[in-house]
Amino acid sequence: MSTVLTARGLKRYYSVSRGAFSEPATLKALDGASFTLERGKTLAVVGESGCGKSTLARLVTMIEPPTEGSLNIDGQEIVGATAEQMRSLRPKVQIVFQNPYGSLNPRQKIGHALEEPLLVNTRMPAAERSERARAMMASVGLRPEHYDRYPHMFSGGQRQRIAIARALMLDPAVLVLDEPVSALDVSIQAQVLNLLADIQEKHNLAYLFISHDLSVVRHIADEVMVMYLGRAVEQGPRDVIFRTPQHPYTQALLSATPQPDPTRKRDRIILKGELPSPLNPPGGCTFHPRCPLAFDTCRHVNPALLAHDGSLVACHAVNPVDTGTKAA
Repeated sequence: MSTVLTARGLKRYYSVSRGAFSEPATLKALDGASFTLERGKTLAVVGESGCGKSTLARLVTMIEPPTEGSLNIDGQEIVGATAEQMRSLRPKVQIVFQNPYGSLNPRQKIGHALEEPLLVNTRMPAAERSERARAMMASVGLRPEHYDRYPHMFSGGQRQRIAIARALMLDPAVLVLDEPVSALDVSIQAQVLNLLADIQEKHNLAYLFISHDLSVVRHIADEVMVMYLGRAVEQGPRDVIFRTPQHPYTQALLSATPQPDPTRKRDRIILKGELPSPLNPPGGCTFHPRCPLAFDTCRHVNPALLAHDGSLVACHAVNPVDTGTKAA
């Protein structure tokens, strides 16, 4: 295995206007994420809407720059990189968006959509671009006659196959999959997930798989990072996370996952309260207003992500700390 991407303390803050007579507020969409991606492996990022999953995807794909932190892709640091360096790095990381109906240009034939990344990023001749696009179509299960058709002529599953083919046209090292199957029927989801597994094995790709569906994550992930309000609260190997979740938030997420066995009893954990606003997050541990294990330290000290029983956990109830000094 070789590391293809390393992120350390990634943060992304946005300035939000609160009117003409008020100071702008700071929205902490992503407040510190650290991880590595290995070739041939999948890191799944899970959490509620608003936890920072899609913001993380935009940073990794270099759509937006990080406010703070380090992002190293194939040995090259993107923070402080020149425009020429960024142009050489962007083809290494490609993204497949959630909605196959919205990610394709309705006025562009499929063949041209697949050739466009090559047209923009390479000097490949037209005949070679066409040949490569047709070969890529075949590799994702599309037929040659689909080359001259428009997106509205395809089903949702076929459109997502087209989106995957387009993402692969530049031979990336990392594929960011932002909820790639959530808009598809369950039977079609299985086909697309199996296709992604085959492509990963064939091309030795690293996947950053963003999802809220834990049953899908359990099928495809090697590592799991659980996020809450812009921060990772638990991180580790898939089997460890699913077998022995440590953080109360992870336990609540897993308790809500549907079980295929109707006779199996589930102990559902219901979280009280609403997700706090990232414009005004709680002090200390951001999860403490909804946590059944919260105590005084949680209200004042932000827990670090520390090793515990095979995973990394940010929880004072799991990893007690010296409370002699309270964080500001």
